Amino acid sequence: MPLSTASVVIGLGLGGFIDGILFHQILQLHGMVSNKLPITDLVGKAVNMFWDGIFHATTFMAVLIGFVLLVRLLKRKNINPSPKLATGGALIGWGIFNTVEGIIHHHILKFHNVNEFAMNTDLWNYGFLLSGVLLLVIGYRVVYNRDHYPSRLE
Repeated sequence: MPLSTASVVIGLGLGGFIDGILFHQILQLHGMVSNKLPITDLVGKAVNMFWDGIFHATTFMAVLIGFVLLVRLLKRKNINPSPKLATGGALIGWGIFNTVEGIIHHHILKFHNVNEFAMNTDLWNYGFLLSGVLLLVIGYRVVYNRDHYPSRLE
C-alpha cells in the first residue's frame, strides 16, 4: 500500500504541525520544554520558542519526505489512487504522532504537558494519548476496509 505509506509520513508531519500551531502557538498551553523551563518569563519563552522551531522544522521534514514519496508514486501504474487510502494513512500518521509524542514527551521525558496551566495535567496528557489511539483506530479502519476498494487494479 504505497499510497497509504506516503500518507502516513505526511500524517506524522501534519499531526506535529497541528500540535505545534494549536497548542504551542495559538493557545500557548505549552512549549517544547515548558515543564523543564516554564514559559513565564522572556528567557523561558525564548528557549521554548527555539525548541518549538526545531520541532516545526522536523515536522516540515516529515511532510516533505511524505510529499517526495507521493510524487514518486506518480511514476507507477499499479497504484490504487483511492482517497480513502490517502486519508486513512494520514489519520494513522497523525495517530502515531500523538501516541509516540505523548508517551515520550509527556510521560517518559516529561518535557512538557499538553496544558501546563491545568489543575490536572495528567487528564490532558492522557486525553492526548487517547486522541492518538482513536486516530490510529479510525485510520486503520479506513485503510483496511476492503469494501471501498476494487479487488483488482487494471
